[in-house]
Amino acid sequence: MNNAPIGVFDSGVGGLTVAGEIMRQLPDESIVYFGDTARVPYGSKSKDTIITFSRQIVRFLKTKEVKAIVIACNTASAYALETIAKEVDIPVIGVIEPGAVTAGEATANGRIGVIATEGTISSGTYETVLKRINPSLQVFSKACPLFVPLVEEGLLYDPVTLEIADRYLYDLMSYDIDTLVLGCTHYPLIRRTIRKVVGDGITLVNPAYETAKALEKVLERGNILADGKGSLGNREVTHRFYVSDSAERFGKLARTILSRGIESVECVNIEQYTNNINYDTEGCSDEK
Repeated sequence: MNNAPIGVFDSGVGGLTVAGEIMRQLPDESIVYFGDTARVPYGSKSKDTIITFSRQIVRFLKTKEVKAIVIACNTASAYALETIAKEVDIPVIGVIEPGAVTAGEATANGRIGVIATEGTISSGTYETVLKRINPSLQVFSKACPLFVPLVEEGLLYDPVTLEIADRYLYDLMSYDIDTLVLGCTHYPLIRRTIRKVVGDGITLVNPAYETAKALEKVLERGNILADGKGSLGNREVTHRFYVSDSAERFGKLARTILSRGIESVECVNIEQYTNNINYDTEGCSDEK
């Protein structure tokens, strides 16, 4: 059990920011990553749809005998975490709580901005968690739906991304925030662009870093940390990547994001995982 992999999933490539932090902070842990590239973005979809998608992905990850699951997607964390956690017999964590806690600790003036998908903003989860941490905090939220497709297209430093960021963040900056939560795991990939718009005086909170820290604590509490003989020891650490569409394109972008080689990306017909049944990783292909 201790040397079983960690399951990590997201709507696409954004969750790689979380996977990358897990690789860096917990180098003895293996990862099974799933990106739902056929159905990205999640931010505009209903709660029921997100729960359905998340259940299918978790059933797939369970076939890989994962010991814990990280929902590396803010929208899925907001809508599906509570449901999934009740339905599985292994630890499940999301990205919202760790990011909110860090933002609450970082702010000096108590005015926190949150940018995220429409689904995450509509859920009000960040505001709920932040208010629970400190009722006096003021939270100002802004949905930024175009950021996800821009990242998925690899337009991380494109002028159009800077223009969209400027439009989204202009009004938010008028609230005198001193801390900004990047409330979607895709957003840290355009952190430099966001920094250009907001300037150096605002603390940017990347929940990916904090989520990896939270995962370590969960594994320690459950006594299921890897045995420490991986990476530099005598046990192989493996990271496997799966998507629901466009494996080749995902692989190219993933190699850039993670700054490391990825041996292969397999395509999975994720919609077949409607029951607890093992299926072959077939049924989808790259776009031509």
